[in-house]
Amino acid sequence: MGPLPFACRGEVVRGFGRGSRQLGVPTANFSDQVVESFPSDIPTGVYYGWASVGNGDVHKMVLSIGWNPFYKNIKKSVETHIIHNFKEDFYGEILSVVVIGYIRSEKNFNSLEALISAIKEDIEEAKRQLDLPEHLKLKDDFFHLLEGKIVNH
Repeated sequence: MGPLPFACRGEVVRGFGRGSRQLGVPTANFSDQVVESFPSDIPTGVYYGWASVGNGDVHKMVLSIGWNPFYKNIKKSVETHIIHNFKEDFYGEILSVVVIGYIRSEKNFNSLEALISAIKEDIEEAKRQLDLPEHLKLKDDFFHLLEGKIVNH
């Protein structure tokens, strides 16, 4: 799948608030500048990998790269769901991600229930993949993979 693994760091900005409110799946949004730093040949869809907020622990994550309908699909958005319960929001913090693998392509859903069901399946698939030895090794290499990555704001 193109340029994987791909590492990136950036500030968490406010998204549309849909993730937590409607879906029960809180997501962290990167700013447009961070999204623009992603490789242009990386396909839209759902990915899995590792993530860290600030200099905190490294957790499993699911990351969605998609066309943003709000901007008439001319801008991509990148949303990260970290598979961990955080006590509070982390807007303004630096989120570091290492994108390792691909789960599925972006698609439209007929209902909110179908979307929520797909997201839950994505999370389970990410957990399965990230428990594999070759992916756990990348967790150990996480901060090494991020070396030299500038923080985009």
